[in-house]
Amino acid sequence: MDLGITKRIALISGADSGMGKETARFLLEAGVRVAITDKAGGTLDDSLAELQPLGEIIAVTGDVTKPDDVRALWAEVRERLGEPDIYVNAAGVTGATGDFLEVDDAGWQETLDINLMGAVRMCREAIPAMRANKWGRIVLFASEDAVQPYVDELAYCASKAGILSLAKGLSKAYGCDNVLVNTVSPAFVATPMTDAMMHKRAEERGESFDEAIASFLKEERPGMVLGRRGRSDEVAAAVAFLCSERASFITGAGLRVDAGSVFTMAV
Repeated sequence: MDLGITKRIALISGADSGMGKETARFLLEAGVRVAITDKAGGTLDDSLAELQPLGEIIAVTGDVTKPDDVRALWAEVRERLGEPDIYVNAAGVTGATGDFLEVDDAGWQETLDINLMGAVRMCREAIPAMRANKWGRIVLFASEDAVQPYVDELAYCASKAGILSLAKGLSKAYGCDNVLVNTVSPAFVATPMTDAMMHKRAEERGESFDEAIASFLKEERPGMVLGRRGRSDEVAAAVAFLCSERASFITGAGLRVDAGSVFTMAV
């Protein structure tokens, strides 16, 4: 299917691995000119080298928690590619975890600063030109946790609930300018972040990595009816569609890519 966005320009944050990188792959294959960004010191250059054969792509480092970095990375993208028509916010961390009473203010603030305020800062840069051009697509990564919070990840869950509210509000504010804002909410997708979670679980429980995944699905995510972790490309395909001209009547929507996940609570 032709997505109708050939030659559009996209900026994707959190794109040095996982779902952000796969979103870049899908958009490049659709003929989009792509800028990927992430913090320095990660695997951004490796992702750039992997994706370069697919089309026009640049990589720009920056930290979404630092306003000066945000302004600088947007300025560089504008200089090297042009003004982005598409912005995908995939930057995020699990952040502070544990019993609610044991997570301090610093843990909450760091998690919210990256996951929620990072999106706020990046959207401030994205929206003005999209409004002026009367065409824009913004997709923010939320999570199943945003609507069915898990008690040991409350900072993360709250940050993602904020993303849902932010996206809905932006969609109402700027839909009249054909700036369409939507969210995707994955559940337990195979990424470096969930790999780290499973390695930690395996070590704590004396299990293998695969056993840790199986026990986590059974004990913590029994509502995922497909009974497996998702793949990054399965999420990226949904994101690419929301970025496309084929999604021209969709805004303010939350698309769950979560294996039919439903909330379950032990009693």
